[in-house]
Amino acid sequence: MTLEVTQFLIICPLTFLAGFVDAVAGGGGLISLPAYLIAGLPVHYAIGTNKVSSGMGTALTTARFAKQGYIPWKQSFFYVVCALLGSTMGAKLALMLDDGVFKIIMLVILPLTGLYIMRSKALGEEKPPFSFGKTLAIGMVVALGIGVYDGFYGPGTGTFLILLLTVVAHMNLKTANGTAKIINLTTNLTALAVFFSEGKVLLSLGLTAGLFNVVGNYLGARFFEKGGAKAVKPIMLTVLLIFFIRIISEL
Repeated sequence: MTLEVTQFLIICPLTFLAGFVDAVAGGGGLISLPAYLIAGLPVHYAIGTNKVSSGMGTALTTARFAKQGYIPWKQSFFYVVCALLGSTMGAKLALMLDDGVFKIIMLVILPLTGLYIMRSKALGEEKPPFSFGKTLAIGMVVALGIGVYDGFYGPGTGTFLILLLTVVAHMNLKTANGTAKIINLTTNLTALAVFFSEGKVLLSLGLTAGLFNVVGNYLGARFFEKGGAKAVKPIMLTVLLIFFIRIISEL
């Protein structure tokens, strides 16, 4: 597939913004994947190439959050295994099926998710933590389910992970964000391997856009560490709205 300069000019600034948002609240794919589609890439090339750029940015933020102690390493091995299995299944499914039915389902799920975020204090206040075993079990189910979604389509993965890990698994926000990053990195790399093996990755575009995503992730991670957690709820609502509008436009 031949690439044009205008495609780089559309995609690179938006992947920078996606990286910043992803580091703070997850869901950078809500911005980056539409950028690839707006630039005229076929859907499978868009998803596959987006895994390159988003994976580069997520790797940086994962390393940074690990250094800050946000990642619970004892549980993370199990989360990674579940995320790997889920993402492999999702990516293979994406290469076989049309995603129209899924998008219709998301038109129902997204408004309900947004309404819950607006009415809930869960993202701003910590819930009493569960036992190690209960947290681990819930986290594994979340990693498997979101892994399938990220492999299949992807946008909003980080946002959904943070939401589920705080509300359902009762993790505090920093631990949830760190856990979400290591799960998201796993699903990114696993899906990328599947799409790459099928020749659906434009490596030069993905690597270039990835550099912009890395810078965005770096600045976003610093913003989060300096108290940006207070901005998580409005950023989540914004990215969910972007996703909702994007799906309507595609349908």
